[in-house]
Amino acid sequence: MAGVVAAMVVAHVPTLGRKEITPDFQQTLVQGERVLGEAVRRSLAPDLWVLVSAHWVATFDWLATGQPVHDGVCVADEAPNLIPGIPYKYRGDPEFAQALVEALKSADAPAAVNDSPHYNWDYGTFVPLSHLDPGAEVAVVGLPSVLMADHAECMRAGAAVHATAKRLGRRVAVIASTAFAHALVRGRHNWPAPERMAADKAFIELLERGAIDEAVGGFGDYCRKSVVEMGGRPLATLLGVAQALQADGTTLAGRQYGEYAQSSASGNANVLIADPDTLARVW
Repeated sequence: MAGVVAAMVVAHVPTLGRKEITPDFQQTLVQGERVLGEAVRRSLAPDLWVLVSAHWVATFDWLATGQPVHDGVCVADEAPNLIPGIPYKYRGDPEFAQALVEALKSADAPAAVNDSPHYNWDYGTFVPLSHLDPGAEVAVVGLPSVLMADHAECMRAGAAVHATAKRLGRRVAVIASTAFAHALVRGRHNWPAPERMAADKAFIELLERGAIDEAVGGFGDYCRKSVVEMGGRPLATLLGVAQALQADGTTLAGRQYGEYAQSSASGNANVLIADPDTLARVW
């Protein structure tokens, strides 16, 4: 079956990028991503990861990475003491990137291909993929968080990913690399405020129940209450994917991998969304 076969929210906390600096309370995120990635690769055999990162920020355009090979070194520009330079090499999918750009434009979302040979991944792209797919088995197309895009545009972008996957016959797994609550403070041991944790867990429960319409209906209020990372843009793109799957008649449900965990008052969790039969196969 072509199209999006699964969608997921995953954590990208920079301390997950190197095992020697990952605190004990974040090990659940690492283990959750490893189990999730191995299960998706084994059970669903995706052709492509499409990853929307909260740490690749574009002002105006949806920039799909179109390099044939993603071969570079990741430095966390905001925290080079944590990720000072880790090499990576994954296949790209230039055909998908170009087709996605055309679909985005048709959805009234300004877009262009990023085919710069000098481009290096942000840590929001590198960190989760280093655990979801450490052997670089699956090709990757990356997307940024677009500052000029509102939630509605992000949802249209998510739908465009599914439409492009169907048109090209690709089996695509979509990744939203983002925190939930994100009103940061210094000290990675700090939890989000209780009301933000409660809002995060209520939103995650909606994803687990497959209550996508309810999640979309209350999304703006949730983002404001929980101060969701990047204004909720990666999550909104994920919801757009889910809406597109529902429009095709797919019933959805979700499962969390690992526990909800803190990092400097952000809330982080790994949640897979797919149809119930798929979830039953993905362990």
